[in-house]
Amino acid sequence: MKYSRYNYSTEKDSTIFEFTSIGTKGNIRKLVQFTEMNIENYYNLGFGDYDNTTGEIDDDIITNNGDSLKVLATVVSTVYAFTAKYPKAYVYATGSTEVRTRLYRMGITNNLEEIKTDFYVYGLRNDNTFEAFVAGEDYLGFFLL
Repeated sequence: MKYSRYNYSTEKDSTIFEFTSIGTKGNIRKLVQFTEMNIENYYNLGFGDYDNTTGEIDDDIITNNGDSLKVLATVVSTVYAFTAKYPKAYVYATGSTEVRTRLYRMGITNNLEEIKTDFYVYGLRNDNTFEAFVAGEDYLGFFLL
């Protein structure tokens, strides 16, 4: 993506990425985690604020730190890093709410031509079928292959 992004750190397996959002609400620790699904090489992308109590991702918090484009660009950059290490991986992403899924859809739409140079993009329709991503369509989630 053509937007600025935060630097991130990752562990040896490159399945968990961490960065800090810096904005109007302060410094907020963020996590991106790729978790293998029930099918080999299919991964779910989890993203959200770091929960100090559980040590896990909290994807229900609405941060509104004023840096959403930079945060989204950083998450996308972790997809590139993850798939560089795991080139056979397929990545599934959906928002924890309809609003967040819509934000992901808008991010994909705004950068579709660039994304399509590296990935095939599919949208999950309401009838649980996948189709090649179409700008303006509503989807439940997204696969990057």
